[in-house]
Amino acid sequence: MSEFNNVSIIKKANVYFGGNVNSRTVKFADDSMKTLGFMMPGEYTFNTVDKEIMEIIDGDLEVLLPGSEQWQKIKGGESFDVPANAKFTVKINSPTDYCCSLIK
Repeated sequence: MSEFNNVSIIKKANVYFGGNVNSRTVKFADDSMKTLGFMMPGEYTFNTVDKEIMEIIDGDLEVLLPGSEQWQKIKGGESFDVPANAKFTVKINSPTDYCCSLIK
C-alpha cells in the first residue's frame, strides 16, 4: 500500500536520538495507528509497548531482535516484527524510510 486514505495525522513529530530518527503518527478510522518515519545512519535501541511491524520502504539496516544473537539484514521492500514489551536495536547503514504498524 503506497497511500493511506481517510486518516488523521498528529502534526507534532516524534523526535529521537538528537533528531536522527523522527516520525509522524497516523490514526485510522478503526483506531489503529502507524508511524511514518525516517532514520539517519547510526545505531539505535528502541523499546516497544505494542507489537510492531516495521516495513522498510527504502534504505538498508541491520536489526538485532529480542532473543537473537545474530544481526539480520533488512533492505527496502522488506519488513520485520517486534513483540510487545521488548527491546530491539537497529544499525542504519543508509538513510532509511519506514512505516511502523502498532498492533494492539
